[in-house]
Amino acid sequence: MSPASSPQALLPIIVADIYELAGRLREYGEAIARTVGQTQARWQVMSAASGAPHTVPQIARVLGVTRQNVQRIADLLVAEGSAQYRDNPDHRASPHLILTHRGQSALDRLTKAAGGYHARLANELSSAEVLSLQRGLRRLLEALDNIDPINPSK
Repeated sequence: MSPASSPQALLPIIVADIYELAGRLREYGEAIARTVGQTQARWQVMSAASGAPHTVPQIARVLGVTRQNVQRIADLLVAEGSAQYRDNPDHRASPHLILTHRGQSALDRLTKAAGGYHARLANELSSAEVLSLQRGLRRLLEALDNIDPINPSK
């Protein structure tokens, strides 16, 4: 293996590629969300709130954004009737954000709008490539969980 293709040399390139990919996916996401009168940020919050009950801080951690940003979007969703806050038995001061029927309907429209894009994207890759990407990204996330970016001894 040449030094230029060693894992240590390739990781900064992979990180840069992931940032580029994230930016491009956000651009496409914004375009898709606009087709149903939403934004990418609202889509992400609705998607995160659609599964098991989550608090605003939990959603913020999953999305990698600030709690304040998610709180602003959550409050807008609640004000328009797309979501509601429900008591959290584990933390009285931090309620769960739950989608209402209206919010779930909006998320369903977003998911449907994205379906065509995802199908076209999947057609550009082989099944093996898609599986390899998914496994590789999951493994990279696991590896990140095992190290401390500041303390080299951890």
